[in-house]
Amino acid sequence: MTANPSPNTSWRALETRVGLDQLPAFHRAFLTWRGVESAQEMPLRRVQQRVEAELNRLVQAGQATREDDDWQLAAGALGGFEAAAQYLDPDILGQ
Repeated sequence: MTANPSPNTSWRALETRVGLDQLPAFHRAFLTWRGVESAQEMPLRRVQQRVEAELNRLVQAGQATREDDDWQLAAGALGGFEAAAQYLDPDILGQ
């Protein structure tokens, strides 16, 4: 078996690993990491909209691809996003 030279991860699979109870805090941490102001005060519906907007920005930057209702994140796309570290292989974080 050959190792994947460019490991990707599914955003939806990552959300599943985070778990429903922790997902709102995880999304807010993602937005804060991406530089979105006032993420902690946003209503949940707005948080979800902004998360998708930020994921689409990763697509525009070439760090992710969109596949239906999911995003495939390239290796290093979440580098520096400490809240995701416990849920991901170090390769996807660029470590």
